Amino acid sequence: MNDTMTLSQRADALEQRMSDELDYIVIKSRLYSLADADMSPPPNAGALMAKNPKLRVLMGDDPRLPPMPANPTLIDFFRYRFGPAAHVLQSARHAVNAGLPEKMVLACLLHDISTMGFIRGDHGYWGAQLIEPYVDEEVTWAIRAHQVLRFYPDESVGYEYPQSYVKAFGVDYRPDAYIDEDYNRMRNHKWYMSGRMITLHDIYSFDPNVHVELEEFTDVIGRHFRQPKEGLGFDNSPVAHMWRAMLRPAKYL
Repeated sequence: MNDTMTLSQRADALEQRMSDELDYIVIKSRLYSLADADMSPPPNAGALMAKNPKLRVLMGDDPRLPPMPANPTLIDFFRYRFGPAAHVLQSARHAVNAGLPEKMVLACLLHDISTMGFIRGDHGYWGAQLIEPYVDEEVTWAIRAHQVLRFYPDESVGYEYPQSYVKAFGVDYRPDAYIDEDYNRMRNHKWYMSGRMITLHDIYSFDPNVHVELEEFTDVIGRHFRQPKEGLGFDNSPVAHMWRAMLRPAKYL
């Protein structure tokens, strides 16, 4: 590939080459482009197909990704879409070792699934929405709350502002106003401590030498996650489309 090309040009050339080799066109959603600060128009599928009539836009499974079962389960998403999952697996084991109730172990296991498979910004809010139809309401609330509570110390349980955040965000970082507002609502909520437990058992710098298998939590998932028989993404729930987006993240429409 030409070394004088810009990063964007290299990416476009790579996508073109992949399209030529795989007989389909990959056109990323607008969010991908915005994440690269790219405000340019997306590739024109019609023009690309005019140059090469054999090409089609991707509307089914993406052969570049591991295939998913017809009725995908939460465990299937962990295996084929979420990852690496060491952080949440270690967090869940930490919760087990602390004697937390099983549904809070599940909350620790699922608290970062949006970051792992969907979107990073406001990941607690997105993650809570992803699982809302399938778990106890307290689990959903706690996962949403951890996004907020992690920025605020709580001496009563020994939780301090993570030093990794100081390093990552800078000493002068302050949460956005909506985070402050949500914190003021959440700290007096009946489930405040459930959300706080996620922050307490979160592993902000996970140990690369500790290996945790997902199978340790199979029974917990079975007892506390209402797996739809149709499969995640196909049960006509209010969040099914979000799971389908993770199944086929490059689907054209």
